[in-house]
Amino acid sequence: MFKINYDALGIAASIACAIHCAILPILLTSLPILGVNIINNIWFEVGMIMLATAIGIYSLRHGFKKHHHNIFPIVLFIAGIGMLILKQIFHAHQLIFLIPAVVLIISAHFKNLQLCRKANACHTSDCIH
Repeated sequence: MFKINYDALGIAASIACAIHCAILPILLTSLPILGVNIINNIWFEVGMIMLATAIGIYSLRHGFKKHHHNIFPIVLFIAGIGMLILKQIFHAHQLIFLIPAVVLIISAHFKNLQLCRKANACHTSDCIH
């Protein structure tokens, strides 16, 4: 049976977001000439943030509820998403918020993955494994 590792997917989505936000404007400045505008496109930006949020919520909720019961990855993730939202609000300073946001979100997924792998046995009655 095929199982998706949502932490790995979350890390990949965060890296894709970082590449989009940091490198894409430099490499793809010719896109407007071709009629394609994803650079500074509010709908694309909001879509990427929503995608990262949806994957993160599912992944971290699963890890917390079924494996490790540790809130630390959730706190890191909330801080990272908050920084992504601040990046959109304070657009002129987006790199100041983007770099810590990506580091926090990737760290949250990585810590969640570590804790899930470390959880060999549960200590509470609500575990499902």
